Amino acid sequence: MSALKDMPISFPGLFGDWEFNPDPIAIHIGHGIYWYGIILALGMLAGLFLCMKRAKRFGLTEDNVLDFVLWAVPCCILGSRIYYVIFYLDLYRTADGGLDWGRIIAIWDGGLAIYGTVIAGVIVALVFTRLKKIRFTAMTDLAVMGLLLGQVIGRWANFINREAFGAETTLPWRMKLWTSAYTSIEVHPTFLYESLWNLVGLLLILFIVSKGRRFDGENTWFYFLWYGLGRSWIEGLRTDSLYLFDWTFLGQPIRVSQALSVVLAAMAAFMLFYNIKIKKRTADGLLVNQLAAQAEAASQAEAASRAEAASRAADEADLAESEVPTEEAEPAPQAEPEQEADNGDSN
Repeated sequence: MSALKDMPISFPGLFGDWEFNPDPIAIHIGHGIYWYGIILALGMLAGLFLCMKRAKRFGLTEDNVLDFVLWAVPCCILGSRIYYVIFYLDLYRTADGGLDWGRIIAIWDGGLAIYGTVIAGVIVALVFTRLKKIRFTAMTDLAVMGLLLGQVIGRWANFINREAFGAETTLPWRMKLWTSAYTSIEVHPTFLYESLWNLVGLLLILFIVSKGRRFDGENTWFYFLWYGLGRSWIEGLRTDSLYLFDWTFLGQPIRVSQALSVVLAAMAAFMLFYNIKIKKRTADGLLVNQLAAQAEAASQAEAASRAEAASRAADEADLAESEVPTEEAEPAPQAEPEQEADNGDSN
């Protein structure tokens, strides 16, 4: 089920008859500059800014972040589109069964899958960190915060496009959309659910998880746990899910994102338990703390070297001073004995 993109949006249970009718095209130039792209770009820039500001806390630099983004952005867009098209391939076929490449590349009409973004991002991170000799899990711990912020903002692109909504409901916060000029539906605003869920997850990472990290990778696994739990619930409400071909489970078609979310959440829970309870990781193993310890050791070694050099210089100065010959004092002239005066007496 899809909604018309030129019809108004409303929330009758909250705002009565008030309606909002945004044009999906922000600027009508050429094919148009779409709000979808603008909002996604804003989400990316906000995530980039956050990562650059937090990079030092993970033993990384702003240059590391910028370099990674230059690699990741085009690859993640490509990955998210490929993921979406693969599972919705029938939508991109022509009448004779071929592929409609014009529609396949038209990402401005929507059709990006976040798990495609994540998969592409992980692959790029693996390659990037290996080439740059950066710890992979430290980079992903930083990156997931930017990813979450990008998701918080990016879901509003679905709102403008009247997509990624849920099944019909009578809840007070239901969203009213139009499927034709005369037919409307009142549905779960699942874009809003996911945006708010991700916002809570971001705040938890920023103010709790990240501050108490015991191992590189803890933020990453928490992200997969949190997002997996939320997405597995929200995906069950949606009417536009990607399905795993024609496979079924208990007589029901398998939603790709829901199944993947459950698997990732379970894996993340295990990895957190393993590292915290079994391996008992401590913050000493964090890259940022190891670099700080190395810097402190180098600083102490340099200070000791300077002190040793100063002591050696002082010893050499003392030795040089002791070897300087001193002039012997000339003895004071002794007074000649006075001759006895001849008193002139004669016998």
